[in-house]
Amino acid sequence: MLALRLTRGAHPAVQLRRLLVAAAAAGTGFLLLSALGYAMSHPDSPAAATLRLAWCAPPLAATIHLAVAVARTDPGTRPRPGLAAAGLGPGRLMLVSAITTALSCLLGSMLALLVFLHLRGDLTGMPFDGDASQFLAADSPLPLPAALTLLALTPALASAAVALLLRPKPAAPAATKAKARPYGRFGVSGRSADRETFGAYGRFGARLRDAVRGGATTPDPASAASQNGGAPQAPASAPAPAPAEEDGSRRTPDDLTHFPVPRKPPAGLPWGITILTAGLAVETYACRVTADDTLALPTALPTGPTAVLVGWVLAAVGLALAAPGLAHLCGRVLQAVRPGPLRLLAGRGLMAEATRIGRPLGVVCAVAAAVYAMAPRSGSAATAAIGPLSALGATVVAGATVTTLFMAALEARQARADTTAALLRLGAPTAMLRSAAALRAGVLLAVFGPLTLIVAELAALPLAAR
Repeated sequence: MLALRLTRGAHPAVQLRRLLVAAAAAGTGFLLLSALGYAMSHPDSPAAATLRLAWCAPPLAATIHLAVAVARTDPGTRPRPGLAAAGLGPGRLMLVSAITTALSCLLGSMLALLVFLHLRGDLTGMPFDGDASQFLAADSPLPLPAALTLLALTPALASAAVALLLRPKPAAPAATKAKARPYGRFGVSGRSADRETFGAYGRFGARLRDAVRGGATTPDPASAASQNGGAPQAPASAPAPAPAEEDGSRRTPDDLTHFPVPRKPPAGLPWGITILTAGLAVETYACRVTADDTLALPTALPTGPTAVLVGWVLAAVGLALAAPGLAHLCGRVLQAVRPGPLRLLAGRGLMAEATRIGRPLGVVCAVAAAVYAMAPRSGSAATAAIGPLSALGATVVAGATVTTLFMAALEARQARADTTAALLRLGAPTAMLRSAAALRAGVLLAVFGPLTLIVAELAALPLAAR
């Protein structure tokens, strides 16, 4: 009941995102039911029916990815003090998010079932009644348990993915917290965790606190004067100043530990480049395979060797894995060589959002490369007209991945809302913030656009050569 109330009282923009999830679930559910109808009308070819069912995996994965992105940006299920006081902690809010996702996907699945039954001719009184009766095996009774099982895949997997990714993180142990922020002598916060010797606080102050904390050694002026005949000496070295940022402002060590820029780049760049190279190598090797080892692809896709499909999958996975590291590298290059405030702000923001933006961006690039490589060409030996199911599958995959990228951009904007508000309070002009966002988008487009075209051209070479 609480999930229904939160769903009903959400903002119209949030409702629109949930409707997009329902639309993607409806397209995926119709593709699954179409594979069932093909299996019913062709009982003598189970391999072809299994292949059609396997080609429903990309739309299903894209729908689940979109559902998770929409759940992460849902403001109604975000932990708040008022809800926590009422007993709705992170665990229950995660459950509410999973239920809301399941309801959205269930709405789309039910819509897919209604359209499927209508096109079969089971529901009358509406336009296009029974237009696809032969294709959807209208002469055979529909096995309801099989249809409901296929339709339950999208809500079950999407809600499970949301519950897994939005589960509350376990609290850090007490020992870890004490090590992360120790307490010095007399309860002073932020001191070193190392044990201090008694000589550090001798009667005449032989050493200062900085020497105990590992800093520069500065003798006490009175002690130095007594050792040198009463003549005071200047300290050997002054305490080290606070580290300075690129913009010239000085920050204390505690402030630097809370700086949002990640200290380590994403770790998937070497693996992504390796898998991408391996996929392109497999596709190149597929050019030498004889025509006997071919895989019957669905409608509107050119027929080619089985190794081509394996190479496509490897190249897509590698591109998706390497995208966060490439985005982080773009941010580092953007703020190199004496950056100004605009480039510094854009580069730091891109480095901080590399993982959040890079993953869906890599998936979009992989989908774009696959669509470009799989598109029928006039010079190909075997091409077919684009069928309705192929167009529906491509629309679901492309639309869901692009929408997921926009959801990731919205999540990044929500994450840096406090930083943006602080910059505005300090007097930063709004035009500079917009220019920084435009600069980040332009750099990503300038890097990932040519990379996608190169991968797509290399992926299409094996089929173009046949």
